[in-house]
Amino acid sequence: MADLYESTCRESIEDREGFWTRAAGLIDWFVPALKAWDDQRGWFPGGRLNTAYNCIDRHVAAGRGDALALVYDSPITDTVQRYTYAELQDEVGRVAAMLARLGVGKGDRVIIYMPMIPPTVFAMLACARLGAIHSVVFGGFAPLELAKRIDDAAPKALLSASCGIEGSRIISYKPMVDEALTLAHHQVDHVVLFQREQVGAALQVPRDIDWAALRTEIAGDPVPPCADLAADDPLYILYTSGTTGTPKGVVRENGGHAVALAWSMANIYGIGAGDPFWAASDVGWVVGHSYIVYAPLLVGATTVLFEGKPIGNPDPGTFWRVMSRHGVKSFFTAPTAIRAVRKEDPEAKLLKEIGTGDCRVIFLAGERADPDTIAWLEEQSGLPVIDHWWQTELGWPGVASCFALGDLRRKRGSAGFPVPGCEFAILGEDGRPVPKGESGSVAIREPLAPGAFRTLWNNPAGFAKNFAAFPGWYETGDAGHFDDEGFLHIMGRTDDIINVAGHRLSTGQMEQIVAQQDGVAECAVIGADDAIKGMIPIAFVVARSGFESDDGMAGRVLAAVRHELGAVAALKTAYVVPSLPKTRSGKILRNLLRKIANGEEYGIPPTIEDLAVLRFIEEIVGTPD
Repeated sequence: MADLYESTCRESIEDREGFWTRAAGLIDWFVPALKAWDDQRGWFPGGRLNTAYNCIDRHVAAGRGDALALVYDSPITDTVQRYTYAELQDEVGRVAAMLARLGVGKGDRVIIYMPMIPPTVFAMLACARLGAIHSVVFGGFAPLELAKRIDDAAPKALLSASCGIEGSRIISYKPMVDEALTLAHHQVDHVVLFQREQVGAALQVPRDIDWAALRTEIAGDPVPPCADLAADDPLYILYTSGTTGTPKGVVRENGGHAVALAWSMANIYGIGAGDPFWAASDVGWVVGHSYIVYAPLLVGATTVLFEGKPIGNPDPGTFWRVMSRHGVKSFFTAPTAIRAVRKEDPEAKLLKEIGTGDCRVIFLAGERADPDTIAWLEEQSGLPVIDHWWQTELGWPGVASCFALGDLRRKRGSAGFPVPGCEFAILGEDGRPVPKGESGSVAIREPLAPGAFRTLWNNPAGFAKNFAAFPGWYETGDAGHFDDEGFLHIMGRTDDIINVAGHRLSTGQMEQIVAQQDGVAECAVIGADDAIKGMIPIAFVVARSGFESDDGMAGRVLAAVRHELGAVAALKTAYVVPSLPKTRSGKILRNLLRKIANGEEYGIPPTIEDLAVLRFIEEIVGTPD
């Protein structure tokens, strides 16, 4: 079953040049690359292309203009809109003409601070068409965080909308844009605002320009041609979401990005021309950026742009309803979204009622998927559920079960196997590989595969730090291990390996045990300071629907960890909490939990989804056992 994967993986390591040269054939080049890799110039040196052309124009030129490119589905506004490739080409061309009228051209930066609506996609692709470097900032980010990104990227223009909608809340964007520009040292030339019907926004003339008015004004302007770009010209900057200091601006290059994403669609996700694909994420995060906009369009697929939540709009059946409505063949979401659905519908009544339509496989990423969640989803959906792992820095998966290569090997708790093109090792503190089964730092051998970052915007020293600890290797910052069957287990960040009285323990391993206990919807285990043992683990547990009054849950959790790991695990405290603090992308803020447990002062992360959660947890942690 895994023969094709094994041979492909071996080929990618032993014949890197030939492998990626062949992969480059998935893309239309204005000028073909001289070779696949150059130590100085990176991937596909000498090659010239345009990403927007590859996403749209070449499909129209090939006679597929009537094929469905983009489906916008917004249950919170009760809206479904569809765009063919020809219609998408026209919309992107109009926005490109708008930007050109404002003087935006190759190399200029444009910040896109918008919700999950079609104009956001048009804007991203219009920048790509012009050769402008776009930076999508998650809509609704706090003004200070937006200001940091404005100062670092120094954009010529900022594109925004009057509001976003999160569940039942309408979030006005324009006041936050205005405050961010007040806080920022760099001043943009123009703010272009898309007015949504839910909320209108006042404009500060002449800086601010109404999107619709500008589109009308340029109706007679020619559509700018697709810029002729070098393979190593930047396509976009995507900032990692740090809680302090200046966020890191990951730079993605046009050539490697296009080749890698096209290859991944064909060989991991099994998606080609005409296939509906849905990544339930946000374009402000790398998953959505890569797999809502670029990857599906590069291969001529139909991509679903979803504005909503997995629950509450109107119910936990939203995912299954959207999948069935649009004939989605491959679905991609975060584990936390599935846990939320399960919490509200533990018997999966809506899943059984609605079904999953034409879907063949479900992928999970964003944070580690606990085995219990995977088991529930596989059993209830009848579909293979593949957890896989990657980072903003990589731009696409580094670890997965390559579904489209016929590899359906999976082990709950593991992210799968190294993706072809990625050579992984688990390194100890001395930089040497550790034995199978032993935890260490997850590292990837240089050079990183096409699509991975080759620099940070205005921060070469920060980039170099990622390769300083282990010469010749990229230090991912994650801890993990290979098991005897070759499965790679990503257990959390390296700082989640805690030292308890001289014993190195993985909080991720403890989480895996806790998550499997009856009644547990989701959990987090962190290392807290201890005067005697140095550090001790503490568990935070959210009860599944119907188990909220289960007084025995904490005891069962503690007993299970002791049974599995022995007394050395030293897990003696478990708090049952109403919910966990998370970012808007669904990641659990474990460092924040650590600070609360330690009684330390903490700043409010700009990415946090629900501030009220912190007050509840502080009260519970502050209550004597």
